[in-house]
Amino acid sequence: MLRVCGGRAPATDIADIVLKLPDVETEIATLLVADLIKDDHRLILRDSSIVELDCENVEARLLSEADFVVVDVETTGAKSPPCRVMELGAYRVNRGRIVAEFRTLVNPEMSIPPFIAQLTGISNEMVKDAPLFADIAHAWLDFADEAVLVAHNAQFDVRFLNHEIARIFPGRRMANSHLCTVKLSRRIFPGLLNYRLHTIAEHFAIQIVNRHRAPDDALATAEIFLRMLERLDEHGVRDVAGARLFSFNQNGNG
Repeated sequence: MLRVCGGRAPATDIADIVLKLPDVETEIATLLVADLIKDDHRLILRDSSIVELDCENVEARLLSEADFVVVDVETTGAKSPPCRVMELGAYRVNRGRIVAEFRTLVNPEMSIPPFIAQLTGISNEMVKDAPLFADIAHAWLDFADEAVLVAHNAQFDVRFLNHEIARIFPGRRMANSHLCTVKLSRRIFPGLLNYRLHTIAEHFAIQIVNRHRAPDDALATAEIFLRMLERLDEHGVRDVAGARLFSFNQNGNG
Protein backbone atom coordinates (compact mmCIF):
# COMPACT_ATOMS: atom_id res chain seq x y z
CA MET A 1 0.00 0.00 0.00
CA LEU A 2 2.77 2.44 0.92
CA ARG A 3 4.60 1.85 -2.33
CA VAL A 4 1.42 2.56 -4.29
CA CYS A 5 0.94 5.73 -2.24
CA GLY A 6 4.45 7.02 -2.92
CA GLY A 7 6.06 5.63 0.23
CA ARG A 8 3.98 7.40 2.88
CA ALA A 9 0.38 7.49 4.11
CA PRO A 10 -1.65 8.77 7.09
CA ALA A 11 -2.37 6.27 9.85
CA THR A 12 -6.11 6.78 9.23
CA ASP A 13 -5.72 5.53 5.64
CA ILE A 14 -3.77 2.48 6.81
CA ALA A 15 -6.41 1.73 9.45
CA ASP A 16 -9.06 1.96 6.75
CA ILE A 17 -7.35 -0.03 3.96
CA VAL A 18 -5.15 -2.50 5.86
CA LEU A 19 -7.04 -3.01 9.12
CA LYS A 20 -10.51 -2.55 7.58
CA LEU A 21 -11.41 0.07 10.19
CA PRO A 22 -12.92 3.07 8.37
CA ASP A 23 -13.77 6.35 10.09
CA VAL A 24 -11.41 5.78 13.02
CA GLU A 25 -10.26 8.92 14.80
CA THR A 26 -6.69 9.93 14.04
CA GLU A 27 -5.44 9.36 17.60
CA ILE A 28 -6.87 5.83 17.77
CA ALA A 29 -5.70 5.00 14.23
CA THR A 30 -2.18 6.14 15.11
CA LEU A 31 -2.09 3.96 18.23
CA LEU A 32 -3.31 0.91 16.27
CA VAL A 33 -0.88 1.44 13.39
CA ALA A 34 2.03 2.17 15.73
CA ASP A 35 1.46 -1.20 17.39
CA LEU A 36 1.14 -2.88 13.99
CA ILE A 37 4.52 -1.62 12.72
CA LYS A 38 6.58 -1.47 15.92
CA ASP A 39 8.65 -4.56 15.10
CA ASP A 40 9.16 -3.83 11.40
CA HIS A 41 12.39 -1.93 10.73
CA ARG A 42 11.16 -0.95 7.25
CA LEU A 43 8.42 1.34 8.59
CA ILE A 44 8.69 4.61 10.52
CA LEU A 45 5.97 6.71 12.16
CA ARG A 46 6.66 10.39 11.50
CA ASP A 47 4.89 13.57 12.59
CA SER A 48 2.79 11.48 14.99
CA SER A 49 0.40 10.14 12.35
CA ILE A 50 2.25 9.55 9.04
CA VAL A 51 3.80 6.17 8.23
CA GLU A 52 6.78 6.13 5.89
CA LEU A 53 8.52 3.30 4.09
CA ASP A 54 12.20 3.53 5.00
CA CYS A 55 13.94 0.80 3.02
CA GLU A 56 15.06 -0.28 -0.40
CA ASN A 57 12.26 -1.23 -2.76
CA VAL A 58 12.87 -4.99 -2.92
CA GLU A 59 10.66 -5.33 -6.00
CA ALA A 60 13.08 -3.11 -7.95
CA ARG A 61 16.12 -5.30 -7.20
CA LEU A 62 17.80 -6.61 -10.35
CA LEU A 63 17.56 -10.39 -10.66
CA SER A 64 21.17 -10.42 -11.85
CA GLU A 65 22.39 -8.79 -8.62
CA ALA A 66 19.85 -9.71 -5.94
CA ASP A 67 20.48 -12.19 -3.15
CA PHE A 68 17.98 -15.03 -2.88
CA VAL A 69 17.77 -17.58 -0.08
CA VAL A 70 16.02 -20.76 -1.22
CA VAL A 71 14.61 -22.50 1.85
CA ASP A 72 12.76 -25.66 2.80
CA VAL A 73 11.50 -26.84 6.19
CA GLU A 74 10.40 -30.26 7.37
CA THR A 75 7.75 -30.12 10.08
CA THR A 76 5.95 -32.43 12.48
CA GLY A 77 2.68 -31.81 10.64
CA ALA A 78 0.85 -29.48 8.29
CA LYS A 79 -0.67 -27.00 10.74
CA SER A 80 1.21 -24.31 12.62
CA PRO A 81 0.56 -24.23 15.52
CA PRO A 82 0.67 -26.84 17.03
CA CYS A 83 3.22 -28.41 14.66
CA ARG A 84 6.89 -27.42 14.73
CA VAL A 85 9.94 -27.24 12.47
CA MET A 86 12.23 -30.28 12.76
CA GLU A 87 14.66 -29.58 9.91
CA LEU A 88 15.78 -26.47 8.02
CA GLY A 89 17.76 -26.35 4.79
CA ALA A 90 18.60 -23.29 2.69
CA TYR A 91 20.90 -22.15 -0.12
CA ARG A 92 21.93 -18.60 -1.01
CA VAL A 93 21.75 -17.79 -4.73
CA ASN A 94 23.60 -14.81 -6.20
CA ARG A 95 24.49 -13.92 -9.79
CA GLY A 96 23.30 -17.25 -11.14
CA ARG A 97 25.20 -19.44 -8.67
CA ILE A 98 24.66 -21.20 -5.36
CA VAL A 99 27.15 -19.53 -3.03
CA ALA A 100 26.33 -20.67 0.53
CA GLU A 101 24.45 -23.33 2.47
CA PHE A 102 22.55 -23.56 5.77
CA ARG A 103 21.33 -26.91 7.11
CA THR A 104 20.36 -28.29 10.49
CA LEU A 105 18.06 -30.71 12.22
CA VAL A 106 15.92 -29.02 14.87
CA ASN A 107 14.55 -30.49 18.09
CA PRO A 108 10.81 -29.78 17.67
CA GLU A 109 10.13 -30.20 21.40
CA MET A 110 7.35 -32.65 20.56
CA SER A 111 7.06 -36.20 19.35
CA ILE A 112 7.26 -36.78 15.59
CA PRO A 113 4.13 -38.63 14.39
CA PRO A 114 4.82 -42.04 12.79
CA PHE A 115 3.47 -40.92 9.40
CA ILE A 116 5.82 -37.92 9.31
CA ALA A 117 8.76 -40.05 10.45
CA GLN A 118 8.06 -42.54 7.66
CA LEU A 119 7.61 -39.78 5.06
CA THR A 120 10.78 -37.87 5.92
CA GLY A 121 13.00 -40.49 7.49
CA ILE A 122 13.50 -38.16 10.46
CA SER A 123 13.03 -39.96 13.77
CA ASN A 124 12.68 -38.82 17.36
CA GLU A 125 16.11 -40.34 18.00
CA MET A 126 17.66 -38.15 15.29
CA VAL A 127 16.34 -34.88 16.72
CA LYS A 128 16.60 -35.53 20.46
CA ASP A 129 20.09 -34.00 20.65
CA ALA A 130 19.56 -31.49 17.83
CA PRO A 131 19.51 -27.75 18.66
CA LEU A 132 16.24 -26.05 19.52
CA PHE A 133 15.02 -23.46 17.05
CA ALA A 134 15.92 -20.84 19.65
CA ASP A 135 19.53 -22.05 19.43
CA ILE A 136 19.77 -21.54 15.67
CA ALA A 137 17.43 -18.55 15.24
CA HIS A 138 20.16 -15.88 15.20
CA ALA A 139 22.31 -17.91 12.78
CA TRP A 140 19.29 -18.42 10.50
CA LEU A 141 18.32 -14.74 10.54
CA ASP A 142 21.93 -13.77 9.81
CA PHE A 143 22.00 -16.22 6.89
CA ALA A 144 18.68 -14.99 5.47
CA ASP A 145 19.66 -11.35 6.11
CA GLU A 146 17.62 -9.18 3.71
CA ALA A 147 17.58 -11.66 0.83
CA VAL A 148 14.41 -12.52 -1.06
CA LEU A 149 13.18 -15.85 0.32
CA VAL A 150 12.31 -18.50 -2.27
CA ALA A 151 10.46 -21.72 -1.49
CA HIS A 152 8.30 -24.34 -3.14
CA ASN A 153 4.91 -23.43 -1.63
CA ALA A 154 6.46 -20.43 0.11
CA GLN A 155 3.38 -19.68 2.19
CA PHE A 156 3.85 -22.94 4.09
CA ASP A 157 7.56 -22.51 4.81
CA VAL A 158 7.34 -18.83 5.70
CA ARG A 159 4.35 -19.44 7.99
CA PHE A 160 6.29 -22.07 9.96
CA LEU A 161 9.43 -19.94 10.14
CA ASN A 162 7.43 -16.96 11.38
CA HIS A 163 5.72 -19.11 14.00
CA GLU A 164 9.08 -20.30 15.31
CA ILE A 165 10.50 -16.78 15.33
CA ALA A 166 7.44 -15.39 17.12
CA ARG A 167 7.91 -17.99 19.87
CA ILE A 168 11.37 -16.56 20.54
CA PHE A 169 10.75 -12.90 19.73
CA PRO A 170 7.06 -12.28 20.55
CA GLY A 171 5.22 -10.29 17.91
CA ARG A 172 8.04 -10.50 15.37
CA ARG A 173 8.35 -12.20 12.01
CA MET A 174 10.69 -12.30 9.03
CA ALA A 175 10.40 -9.06 7.08
CA ASN A 176 11.86 -10.60 3.89
CA SER A 177 9.96 -10.47 0.64
CA HIS A 178 9.38 -13.94 -0.79
CA LEU A 179 8.73 -15.77 -4.05
CA CYS A 180 6.92 -19.07 -4.48
CA THR A 181 8.38 -21.49 -7.03
CA VAL A 182 5.03 -23.29 -7.36
CA LYS A 183 3.38 -20.09 -8.58
CA LEU A 184 6.39 -19.07 -10.67
CA SER A 185 6.77 -22.46 -12.34
CA ARG A 186 3.13 -22.51 -13.43
CA ARG A 187 3.71 -19.27 -15.32
CA ILE A 188 7.29 -19.80 -16.49
CA PHE A 189 7.04 -23.50 -17.42
CA PRO A 190 3.43 -24.00 -18.58
CA GLY A 191 2.27 -27.41 -19.68
CA LEU A 192 3.93 -29.66 -17.11
CA LEU A 193 1.94 -32.62 -15.81
CA ASN A 194 1.83 -30.99 -12.36
CA TYR A 195 3.93 -28.59 -10.32
CA ARG A 196 5.09 -30.80 -7.48
CA LEU A 197 8.75 -30.44 -6.68
CA HIS A 198 9.77 -33.89 -7.91
CA THR A 199 7.86 -33.43 -11.19
CA ILE A 200 9.65 -30.17 -12.03
CA ALA A 201 12.98 -31.66 -10.91
CA GLU A 202 12.49 -34.65 -13.22
CA HIS A 203 11.63 -32.29 -16.08
CA PHE A 204 15.07 -30.70 -15.72
CA ALA A 205 16.87 -33.96 -14.82
CA ILE A 206 17.62 -32.61 -11.34
CA GLN A 207 18.20 -35.41 -8.85
CA ILE A 208 16.70 -35.19 -5.35
CA VAL A 209 18.84 -37.53 -3.26
CA ASN A 210 16.57 -37.63 -0.21
CA ARG A 211 13.04 -36.44 -0.96
CA HIS A 212 11.28 -34.78 2.00
CA ARG A 213 14.56 -33.84 3.63
CA ALA A 214 14.95 -30.09 3.92
CA PRO A 215 18.51 -29.66 2.56
CA ASP A 216 17.89 -31.92 -0.44
CA ASP A 217 14.52 -30.38 -1.31
CA ALA A 218 15.97 -26.88 -0.88
CA LEU A 219 18.89 -27.74 -3.17
CA ALA A 220 16.53 -29.05 -5.85
CA THR A 221 14.38 -25.93 -5.49
CA ALA A 222 17.49 -23.76 -5.85
CA GLU A 223 18.50 -25.60 -9.04
CA ILE A 224 14.97 -25.14 -10.41
CA PHE A 225 15.05 -21.46 -9.44
CA LEU A 226 18.30 -21.01 -11.39
CA ARG A 227 16.49 -22.42 -14.46
CA MET A 228 13.72 -19.90 -13.82
CA LEU A 229 16.18 -17.02 -13.70
CA GLU A 230 17.66 -18.16 -17.02
CA ARG A 231 14.22 -18.32 -18.63
CA LEU A 232 13.22 -14.92 -17.24
CA ASP A 233 16.44 -13.39 -18.55
CA GLU A 234 15.73 -14.84 -22.01
CA HIS A 235 12.41 -13.00 -21.96
CA GLY A 236 13.83 -9.68 -20.82
CA VAL A 237 12.65 -9.84 -17.22
CA ARG A 238 15.18 -7.90 -15.17
CA ASP A 239 13.80 -7.27 -11.67
CA VAL A 240 11.93 -9.00 -8.86
CA ALA A 241 8.66 -7.24 -9.70
CA GLY A 242 8.92 -8.43 -13.29
CA ALA A 243 9.51 -12.01 -12.14
CA ARG A 244 6.47 -11.84 -9.89
CA LEU A 245 4.26 -10.62 -12.75
CA PHE A 246 5.72 -12.61 -15.66
CA SER A 247 3.47 -14.97 -17.57
CA PHE A 248 4.80 -17.06 -20.46
CA ASN A 249 1.46 -17.01 -22.28
CA GLN A 250 0.94 -13.27 -21.80
CA ASN A 251 4.30 -12.69 -23.46
CA GLY A 252 3.08 -14.24 -26.66
CA ASN A 253 4.97 -17.50 -26.38
CA GLY A 254 2.30 -19.96 -25.36
